[in-house]
Amino acid sequence: MEFALLVYSAAVAGLALFGLHRLALLLVYLRARSREVSPPIPPRRLREDPSSLPVVTVQLPIYNERAVAARLVIAACRLQWPRQRLQIQVLDDSTDDTHPRLQRLVRRLRRIGHPVELLHRDDRTGFKAGALEEGLRRAHGDLVAVFDADFLPPADFLRRLVGEFDDPRVGMVQSRWGHLNRESSLLTRLQAIFLDGHFLIEHVARASTGRFFNFNGTAGIWRRRAIEDAGGWEHDTLTEDLDLSYRAQLAGWRFVYRPDVCSDAELPSDMNAFKAQQHRWAKGSVQTARKLLPRILRAPLPWPIRLEAFLHLTNNLSYLLMAVPVILWVPTLALRFDTHRPWAIALATVMSLTTLCVLSYHLACQRATGRRLWTTLGELPALVSLGIGLSVNNGRAVLEAIAGKPSPFLRTPKSGESAAGPVAPPRAYALRAHGFTWIELGLALYFGAGLVMAIHTERWLAVPFLLLFLLGFGYVGLASMGRPPHRLLHWGSIGACLGLAAMALWAGQAWVGTWIGP
Repeated sequence: MEFALLVYSAAVAGLALFGLHRLALLLVYLRARSREVSPPIPPRRLREDPSSLPVVTVQLPIYNERAVAARLVIAACRLQWPRQRLQIQVLDDSTDDTHPRLQRLVRRLRRIGHPVELLHRDDRTGFKAGALEEGLRRAHGDLVAVFDADFLPPADFLRRLVGEFDDPRVGMVQSRWGHLNRESSLLTRLQAIFLDGHFLIEHVARASTGRFFNFNGTAGIWRRRAIEDAGGWEHDTLTEDLDLSYRAQLAGWRFVYRPDVCSDAELPSDMNAFKAQQHRWAKGSVQTARKLLPRILRAPLPWPIRLEAFLHLTNNLSYLLMAVPVILWVPTLALRFDTHRPWAIALATVMSLTTLCVLSYHLACQRATGRRLWTTLGELPALVSLGIGLSVNNGRAVLEAIAGKPSPFLRTPKSGESAAGPVAPPRAYALRAHGFTWIELGLALYFGAGLVMAIHTERWLAVPFLLLFLLGFGYVGLASMGRPPHRLLHWGSIGACLGLAAMALWAGQAWVGTWIGP
């Protein structure tokens, strides 16, 4: 059992490293929040001097998106850019009735003068990356904007971002993601917090200090020459956007992030759709790490940039580290150890501070969005539980990537949901619960038994953590079966985190008593 505790401690130390990385990004963000941005191109210049503007190709990759495809195409046609300097490519790989619907829509739009064309592939080789590469061969623009099917770009998107390309070193400009259906459910609110952290903290911190950051697959603009210099779109990973981003920056291109420009998108309201998206992102990032990390670490770059790239691309390994406490939590309850010994106090302190680092990171992010403090504080405990509950799904993705197991590109089903209210997704697009859902439910029972054992043996130190694990796996498992216990997760997680706060105070007092004495 002493060996088990040693392994457990090593895993907690690894998780603490990624927690400290979040804290470091937060500190960098707080120092570098403001940045001068290029002014938008004035409407008068769009009307009177269009020949001086670059040609922009807008690519809309679509696959079986009946509920949202038309909405996206119409939004692209509303972009404020001279029609003679604009090309809109609908890259349709659909195999259902999305394709004939788009054919009719494109014909109508072309009749009233919109520069939109439909490119249909019967062979989905390369999935999204293959569609983008095929579209690039027929593109007229020096700049290429990309929008996924669930996005609604603002009309002034091109006006506000194209000016960044006056700098010939700029290869890509990324905008921030907004959320059309943030308030739909607890699940969508928690997803929004996850994504806000990425776009408001990580991207700002990395972009402002010259570190590598990535194009997010949509709501951004590329310089065509940067894509070509980097070797073009490749489909040997599930995150073709992350892969191309690192290859382009290694080739010397500079990326710009514009958090002031927000492109709204639909969040998955179904747990299985959300898990499929997370699985794809986690697996793709590790595939990209396997592919590019040797090249990055050998590159003649400053060590802070290489270190940040390493932590960025390997961040999802934390899900494997989390598997150790998942497996060992309950067996360690059987150990008879003095909780006032220095190593036990240190372990409790590290676990508490790691959790508090993550909570502080997301709290600062939500304050940056203007959300109320108490609303955010009420949702953060559930966010921790959801992250724990996803560890089986994302850990499986990481193991598949390490083992080199191939898998198809599963797009996230969309329902057309917005702030106006929920919309039932098309039945044909619904994803079934994966077999690993039973493991998640089994782990919920496992931690339920551990919680009972901890209370019975008065191991109060373990209770808050066991409760978070129980709620996380129970919520993800039940939601995958179509029965999401939103209220239980919300209030139960709040109770667990109050316990963590009490434990942090206890640990602090214990440290003082251990090292200073009475």
